[in-house]
Amino acid sequence: MDLDSPAPRVREGRWLMGYIRDRWRDPTRRGKGKRWQVKYRVDGRERDGGSFDNREVAKRRLVELESQVNRGEWVDPNNPTTVTEQVRAYAAQRAHRPRTAARIESMIRNHVEPTPLGSHRLVSVRPSVAQAWVSDRANHMAPGTLRILVSLVSGAFRAAVADRLVAANPFDGVTLPKVKRERIVPLTVEQVAALADEIGDRYRAMVLVQAGCGLRIGELLALRVQDVDFLRRELRVEHQIDRLTRERVAPKTDRSRRTVPLPEVAATALAEHLRRFPPTEEGLIFHTQAGRPIAHDWYGNKIFVPAARRVGLPEGTTTHDLRHHYASLLLAAGQSVVAVAEHLGHENATLVLTTYGHLMPGADDLARRAVDDAWRSPECSVANRSAAE
Repeated sequence: MDLDSPAPRVREGRWLMGYIRDRWRDPTRRGKGKRWQVKYRVDGRERDGGSFDNREVAKRRLVELESQVNRGEWVDPNNPTTVTEQVRAYAAQRAHRPRTAARIESMIRNHVEPTPLGSHRLVSVRPSVAQAWVSDRANHMAPGTLRILVSLVSGAFRAAVADRLVAANPFDGVTLPKVKRERIVPLTVEQVAALADEIGDRYRAMVLVQAGCGLRIGELLALRVQDVDFLRRELRVEHQIDRLTRERVAPKTDRSRRTVPLPEVAATALAEHLRRFPPTEEGLIFHTQAGRPIAHDWYGNKIFVPAARRVGLPEGTTTHDLRHHYASLLLAAGQSVVAVAEHLGHENATLVLTTYGHLMPGADDLARRAVDDAWRSPECSVANRSAAE
């Protein structure tokens, strides 16, 4: 069979779309450069499969390329798309909230685009290149943040595989540094009370409501009079204040829209706050003197953190620690992790277990008591006989 002819060939009833060209047939090229050039066709276009010194090697390459085309695994080796371009395009297609989209763009701008990986063409990235990039970024980022970044880039490559831009995902199997989860030491009731007394009259109820109901800061800032049922002692989470726009938007997730119990300490603080600081026309409870929603960062950095420092709370204490305080109280009182997850607005109980599992007290005592109570039951003859003896 003449492999040197560009005419279509037939083997076992199947049309083959490639051939091997002898570059030395051109008198001006005789003896110069690699002799055997692979040519093949994809999508109606003739493409260059490379040149080789050995004709048998060229034949194997042609068979390999034809097999890739037939299996639908062929990718264009000359695709100029870079990793940065692919990651950015992938991120733009995802449904992200504005704050999440801004954080992702920051990651791309700071940790993908300026790195050697960012300028690589997609088709030229090998697993060793991916691992080298991950190891380098580990020197600049916390392990948890690095995992988010790697998940983003790996997702972009998975999309590229689905679109047949690359043959495989080079991030499959990369080694990531371990995430060391610090054990949470929740604030005590005394610490929260001291903070509420120190933070000032206008913000005292914010501390007590967040600590007593476990709200996220955005949920707390969006709270309206119509969301509070003093008679049934319930509080309904319907919205949150967006960190960037300060507009009232939907909660973080569907499970975040929930009803939580309103304890007396929070109800009393709310009633006193409404008496001294009337709500806005639309019912917003916590607001500026001009009637606008309070900004997350302004409250956290200018009001909360300085007050926490003044009463001697641990360095790094933020408004989120009031949610930890709330969860720890529920677990200490014997609430199930499922109930705690519902009150916190988590999607499932797994996050509660991984975050607060060490705070569940008396597990050994509960286990001993459960077994002992079962063996002391009237139906247990062994326990009765032991007691009689």
